[in-house]
Amino acid sequence: MNILEIIGRQAPLFADDVSSQESRLSESVRASRFLVIGGAGSIGQAVTREIFRRNPRALHVVDISENNMVELVRDVRSTLGYIDGDFSTFAVDCGSDEFAAMLRSSGGYDYVLNLSALKHVRSEKDPFTLMRMVRVNILNTVATVAQARAAGASRYFCVSTDKAANPVNMMGASKRIMEMFLMRESLSMPIAMARFANVAFSDGSLLHGFNQRFAKRQPISAPNDVRRYFVTPQESGELCLMSCMLANNREIFFPKMSDALRLTRFSDIAVRFLEQLGYEAYECASEDEARGRASELIASRRWPCYFFASDTTGEKDFEEFFTEREVLDMDRFGSLGVISNDPSFDPAKLDRFMDRIRGMLAAGAWQRGELVELFNEMIPEFNHRETGKFLDGRM
Repeated sequence: MNILEIIGRQAPLFADDVSSQESRLSESVRASRFLVIGGAGSIGQAVTREIFRRNPRALHVVDISENNMVELVRDVRSTLGYIDGDFSTFAVDCGSDEFAAMLRSSGGYDYVLNLSALKHVRSEKDPFTLMRMVRVNILNTVATVAQARAAGASRYFCVSTDKAANPVNMMGASKRIMEMFLMRESLSMPIAMARFANVAFSDGSLLHGFNQRFAKRQPISAPNDVRRYFVTPQESGELCLMSCMLANNREIFFPKMSDALRLTRFSDIAVRFLEQLGYEAYECASEDEARGRASELIASRRWPCYFFASDTTGEKDFEEFFTEREVLDMDRFGSLGVISNDPSFDPAKLDRFMDRIRGMLAAGAWQRGELVELFNEMIPEFNHRETGKFLDGRM
């Protein structure tokens, strides 16, 4: 499968920048010890591969997904083989006592990269998943920065999202709030971040769902009015590594918008995906038609598709990587833009947020509306798009 063709591109985004910085990247990696948190997810695996192939002194990977961690090790061993340094994986939660004990016995790290996140817009549908998103995307980030600093790390990297720029959903807003907390943490430790486009065929993504539907001979469903930027898994790893190793304190790297990186509709990607597999996309008028005619259409090399106008909570018509209020450096790299931040934050507002969240957790009960209200207090310009409909209500 040619991922670049499916997402509408001909060439990798970052090849020239990686090549021009390779000597610096490789030298720094070889001399350093790394901890990758959330390393068994799609982006985490890509980052791990980029570090591994440059032969670090130590590379430790933490993730709660035991099965994905096994696949990461098998994939690395089957393609890249072995390194001279210590490569170890740990199936533990980064918010746990086991993680804290592991850090104490690790010998310390030069770079800590946090790729753990709840990334789905659908995570805001209920108060319990939403609070877990707050815990993972915000509370755990603040905690692991403190642990990295105590362990003597020289740099902390954390993945953000394009949805943090002018957010319309709680996931993007949680990452924007995370960025605010990291501005405060940057006063005592160098912090780097990256805002991402969608990673094509990453676990749980709609494109990954195309693969699943095809394997199970089920209809494909996608919005025809939502446009997104896409990077490949390898490009996601390159973006994270370059930001971690090359950014100045508080800088956020992002892919430059160009002829090589254009907004693409999910429905168009579905059509190209099926073409590569030898099928014609057949557009059905409803979910019922797509389900009911699946066997008949697939037998004739036509794949049932239901394309629809998006009407679910938190969906943004298009994505952006920065706001008009942020200071940009667009000249340092060919394909990477850089947001250069002053340490601007309101400490009283950050403290109130933490107090409110801890109070809800201590009480053992909270409402979704309370969290939405709190997010609005943190981000006055937050334009939360609430429709009363969620992705779990679609095919």
